[in-house]
Amino acid sequence: MPAPPVRNFCIVAHIDHGKSTLSDRLLEATGTVDPRDMSAQLLDSMALEREKGITIKARAVRMQHTARDGQQYKLHLIDTPGHVDFSYEVSRSLAAAEGALLVVDAAEGIQAQTLANVYLALEQDLALVPVINKIDLDVARPEAVAAELADVVGFSHDEMLYVSAKTGQGIEELLQAIVERIPPPRGEQSEPLRALIFDSEYDPYKGVIAHVRVVDGEVAGRAQLRLNAADRRFEAMEVGSFSPGLRALPQLTAGDVGYVATGLKEVGDVRVGDTMTMAGRQRPEPLPGYREPKAMVFAGLYPANSVDYQDLSDALDKLRLSDSSIIYQAESSAALGFGFRMGFLGLLHMEIVQERLEREYGLELVFTAPSVEYEVETTDGGVERIENPSLLPAPPRIAEIREPWVQIHVITPQQFVGAVMEAVTSRRGRFERMEYLQRSGVSGNGGGGDEQIRVLLEYAIPLSEILTDFYDDLKSRTHGYASLDYTLTGYQPAKLVKLDLLINGEPVDALSAIVHADRAASDGRRLADRLRRLIPRQLFDVPIQAAVGGRIVARETVRAMRKNVTAKCYGGDITRKRKLLQRQAEGKKRLKRVGNVEIPQEAFLAVLQIGKD
Repeated sequence: MPAPPVRNFCIVAHIDHGKSTLSDRLLEATGTVDPRDMSAQLLDSMALEREKGITIKARAVRMQHTARDGQQYKLHLIDTPGHVDFSYEVSRSLAAAEGALLVVDAAEGIQAQTLANVYLALEQDLALVPVINKIDLDVARPEAVAAELADVVGFSHDEMLYVSAKTGQGIEELLQAIVERIPPPRGEQSEPLRALIFDSEYDPYKGVIAHVRVVDGEVAGRAQLRLNAADRRFEAMEVGSFSPGLRALPQLTAGDVGYVATGLKEVGDVRVGDTMTMAGRQRPEPLPGYREPKAMVFAGLYPANSVDYQDLSDALDKLRLSDSSIIYQAESSAALGFGFRMGFLGLLHMEIVQERLEREYGLELVFTAPSVEYEVETTDGGVERIENPSLLPAPPRIAEIREPWVQIHVITPQQFVGAVMEAVTSRRGRFERMEYLQRSGVSGNGGGGDEQIRVLLEYAIPLSEILTDFYDDLKSRTHGYASLDYTLTGYQPAKLVKLDLLINGEPVDALSAIVHADRAASDGRRLADRLRRLIPRQLFDVPIQAAVGGRIVARETVRAMRKNVTAKCYGGDITRKRKLLQRQAEGKKRLKRVGNVEIPQEAFLAVLQIGKD
C-alpha cells in the first residue's frame, strides 16, 4: 500500500493573532488528540509560554486528514513564535516546510511582524495561504483586512480564507486549502538519506533527540547514522513522529517530519542545521542548513553564589540544545567573579533565558545591564568588536567607534503618527518612509473609514536606543495600538564614550555603559541618583561617582547609618559621650578603608533605565 501524500506547513503571524488556538482547532478537526486530553494552547507546553501567553519554542505535530475526494494525507504542522525576538525559530521552521499559513487578526489587520514573516517566507520560496482569523469578534473587519492584504502583499481576494480559531468556523475549508495549495515535498525515497536537523532536545534516557525533516531517503530504528558537521557516528535508538508527544514509528521516509533519538550524551554534537546521513556509505551533498543567528544584545551572567559556577556551565550546555540562538563564553569580573558573557536575540529572549535557567535548573543568577556590539577602529589601524563596555580601549587608542543601526517598521493608527515620530526622533532616529496601509472609506464591522486608516513608518535608528524602554514608550504613546519590527542594517560611526561607575572609590566593571557623548553627564547624574536609592546604607558614607575618561561628571552619596552609641549613657560628664562618638567615628573610617559594599541585582538593572527620567 503506497504511503499517503504529505504536506508540510507552518503557521506564521504577528504575536497574539491566534496561531496557537488555530493549531488547537486543526488538532481537533483531524482527531490527532483525544478530546479528553485536549487543552487550550496544547502545543505551548512550556510553563513560561502559558504564563506569558506567547509561543517561545516552535513545535511540530503530525496529523492525518481525509480530503473531500477521499484521499488521506499526512499533514506536518510546525507552530512558530510571533515575537520579533524569536524570528530565528520562525526561519528554521520555514526551512522544514513547503508552505505557510499567514494568519492575520480580523480586528487588528496587518502588523509589523506580519510583514516580516511574509518576507521570511518569500525568501524560502514558500506557498503562502492567507488566513483571516477571529471573524467572530464584534469588532472584526474581515473585508477591510482582506483589502489590506491585497494592497500590501498582493494576494487576490479569492485566495483569502476566513476562519474563527475560537469557534472552529472555516476550519474544514482551511484543511482543504492546505491539501490543494501547499505543494508536496520534493525529494526521492530511493536516494541516500539526507535529513535536516531543525531543532533538538535532551532526554536523560534517549540522549539528544534530534528533530528532523527527511529530505531524501529513509531512516529506521537501529540504523547506523552519521552527523555531517560534527562527523559523529551513532546508532539510532528510535525514530518517530510528534503526535504531539513522541510516538515511535518503524521508519521516517522522504518528506516526513519527525525525531531521531541519537543516544548521544554530548549536547554539542547535535547541531541545528546539520545534515544527518547514513554511516559507511558515500557521503551525499550536505543540505544548506541555516544562517547563523546574529546576537543583538549582550549581557554578563554570573551565579549569585560563586560555588554554582559549574552548575551554571552545565545548565547553559543543556539549554543551548533547545535554543541554539544563544551564544556564550566564559569571562570574569572583579565585582562578580566568574561567569559568562552571553549574546541574545533581544531583551525578551534575554528575559526568557534568565527565567528558564532559574526555574528549570534552580539557579540564582545576576545579570549585568545589556549592551550591543560595537566596532572600534584603533589608531594603529586595527578593528575590534566590543561586546562588554569594560573592554573598550582607552580614549587615546580609539580612532573611531561604530555602533549597530537597525531599520524599524512601526504600524500605527493615523492619529498617533506624530507621537511615534516624536518617540523615534528623540532617540536619534532618521525618517525614511511612510505608507498608508488602508485607503480612507474602507471599513469593516468595527467602525468608520477614517478611524481605520493605519500608517507604516520606516526609520533608521541605533540599536542601543531601542534596547530598553522604547517598545513600552511606543505602546504608551499609541494606547497599545502600535506594532514594531526591526532588522539589523549595519554599523555607523558615532560620538560614543564609556561611562564608568565608581562605588566607594572602586570602579565596578559590571556597571559600565557606553553612551552618546552629548548625554554622558545627564545619564551619569540619573544613574548615580538611582544607585543611591538602591544601594543599602552601610555603617559609613558610600560615595557613588560617574566618570568619563577619568573625569567625574556626577556624584551622589549613600549616607551612613547612625547608631546611637550614647543611648545608654545616662547623665554624667559630657566627655564620656564625646569619647564614645569619637570611637564610633574611628571605627567608621576603618570600615570605609576595608569594607566591601554589597550591590543588589536591582542596581545592575538600573543601568537599563539609564535614559529614563
